[in-house]
Amino acid sequence: MAWNVIVDSDKCTGDGECVDVCPVEVYELQDGKAVAVNAEECLGCESCVEVCPSDAIVIEEV
Repeated sequence: MAWNVIVDSDKCTGDGECVDVCPVEVYELQDGKAVAVNAEECLGCESCVEVCPSDAIVIEEV
């Protein structure tokens, strides 16, 4: 199963919660914003969605 990871950089506040909570290190902060640098590793657990205070992350099944 594959997952599409979408980060809305306009909404992202760069608090890094998604970086900290992701079990497979999908995200890293770049220029103060979360970027899905390893999106192909996403497990679809949506932990990042749950902790994002600005609702900037969407995980879609492909």
